[in-house]
Amino acid sequence: MNKRIIMYSTKTCGFCKAAKAYFSANNISYTEIDVGEDREKAREMIEKSGQMGVPVIVVGEGSDAEVIVGFDQERIAEAIK
Repeated sequence: MNKRIIMYSTKTCGFCKAAKAYFSANNISYTEIDVGEDREKAREMIEKSGQMGVPVIVVGEGSDAEVIVGFDQERIAEAIK
């Protein structure tokens, strides 16, 4: 079963670029939301994570969703299993 993955990011974030490279190298599909361009999505990200920093990666949906702040390869790999 493929879990939905959303990554909140900005264009200049080095850890966001690392996360994108990880997803690409592992053939993992995700939806990217640029919170530098979309204030409403930035508020949504803060509500979900309690953080203003990026990346915020959400794996899954609803109450089962796992919110990962920062680029944590091990947590991402575990969450998408």
